[in-house]
Amino acid sequence: MKGLILSGGAGTRLRPITHTSAKQLVPVANKPILFYGIEDMVEAGITEIGIITGDTGPEIRDAVGDGSRWGAKVTYIPQDAPLGLAHCVLIARGFLGDDDFVMYLGDNLLRQGIAEFVESFEADHAESRAGDAQIPSAQILLARVPDPQRFGVAEIGADGEVTKLVEKPEEPKSDLALVGVYLFDRSIHEAVAAIEPSPRGELEITDAIQWLIDNAHRVRHEVLEGWWKDTGKLEPLLEGNRLVLDMLESSNSGTVDAASVLEGIVVIEAGAEVVNSTLRGPVIIGEGARIVDSTVGPYASIYFDCEISDSTIENSVILEQSRITGIRSIADSLVGKQVEVRKSQREPHAKRLMIGDHSLVELD
Repeated sequence: MKGLILSGGAGTRLRPITHTSAKQLVPVANKPILFYGIEDMVEAGITEIGIITGDTGPEIRDAVGDGSRWGAKVTYIPQDAPLGLAHCVLIARGFLGDDDFVMYLGDNLLRQGIAEFVESFEADHAESRAGDAQIPSAQILLARVPDPQRFGVAEIGADGEVTKLVEKPEEPKSDLALVGVYLFDRSIHEAVAAIEPSPRGELEITDAIQWLIDNAHRVRHEVLEGWWKDTGKLEPLLEGNRLVLDMLESSNSGTVDAASVLEGIVVIEAGAEVVNSTLRGPVIIGEGARIVDSTVGPYASIYFDCEISDSTIENSVILEQSRITGIRSIADSLVGKQVEVRKSQREPHAKRLMIGDHSLVELD
């Protein structure tokens, strides 16, 4: 089985951060989101991985490399324009061949990984062959959501099989939303070649799966038990950061002086320095970062080589090599890389920030 990770989207919902960076490389708990997907693939026994890239392809290549650090082999497949998820399958045919494969959206975070998802598909294949039953051509992962009209929604028949997929229905007939993880056999190649672009000009994967259903292919489903986050917007990204931070175990590979206080889950990476500060976990401080006369956390991720001085930060993600000085009460914020935020003349109230890379912001 192979893996196909989609990392070609423009990330418009996270602008201005994604004007200069790939959304899949925004760190959650100091690890790029894309890396979680690669780790999930390898954990499930999938080591041949194709990554669909767009305009940020060089940045993705630089970050991921050849995949050897995970024990994987990565092949890059450029997509000239964002023409839909099914289009990604179409252009990846040379890499995929006739093998079964998992397709995974590169900005998704899943609590439970995909190992069980893959195992259930393979087990169903084996049972179907042994019992002379119809072998599934696809498997989709679903999650119950309170607002299904915002998602692709699956309708399930009385026999427990998927009967229909509807993209963002005005009146949903179920609360089962499509999570960005799919498993296909080679039948999907016929499906993506047969469908037409949607009104928005894209080849929709929901249309391809519906083609399978309409042409008597079996599409099975699993309902997600743990949490799932599409990190393409600020709020879900910060929530994903909180959820991952809650899973960490405290460790200290840096230095902390006697005047500093560590509370709860605190991770301090190599070369980081904490001086006369309070870290309220869960919190992670990246390699080479300096925290001086500040309070950081809860639920803050400070990436590598940042400097935080005389400031208070909580429920925020700060990207690499940024400097925040003299700012009290930064909360619910995403700050890009190599940003400088400093105090102006008057003491401000709490700020909510989403700042692009290479910025200088003066607050009052």
